[in-house]
Order: sequence, then structure tokens, then C-alpha cells
Amino acid sequence: MTPTVEDARRIAIGLPRAEEALVRGRVKFRVRRIVFAALSRDETQLGFAFSREERAALVAAEPHKFQLPGESDLRFNWVVARLDALDLAEMTELVLSAW
Repeated sequence: MTPTVEDARRIAIGLPRAEEALVRGRVKFRVRRIVFAALSRDETQLGFAFSREERAALVAAEPHKFQLPGESDLRFNWVVARLDALDLAEMTELVLSAW
């Protein structure tokens, strides 16, 4: 089952101290000022915090699911996933790990 934006919201907001914010037209999930997950403007992609040292391997292993963030965001610990390429369990794991 492909996860939805509502699934991402339910999982993220259910975490302790997590809140939803709308920043420049994008839904972001954060704890205080630190963003751990975010949806693309068109809500087809989920960005999430991920180890900078391990992200190249993740993207290389499953390029149909994952990609590096845009060049301006490479300095952050961040990976982007296509929602339609994930299942609900995998998205849940990614959001929980990012938190």
C-alpha cells in the first residue's frame, strides 16, 4: 500500500514534541526548530533526516526510491524519497529514524 500525505502526518505528529509547520508552501515536521521530515510542494516526495555518511549508499542501492537533495541542501543530513515507491512500513521506519 502506497503511503499518503495523511499517513506521513499521522506518523510524524504522533511523535513526542513533534509539530507541523507550513514553511514557504511546504509542510514540514519538526521538533522545536529542527526539521526531521518534510513534504515536497506537490506532496509526491518526502524529505527526511538521514546520516550524511550513509546517504550516498542508500541512494545508490535504490535509486528508484531515493535521491540526494538539491545542491543547495547537500550540506544538511537529508535524503528525498518518492512516496509512490515506498510502502507504509518503510515510510514509517524512515520518519521514526529521522525523528
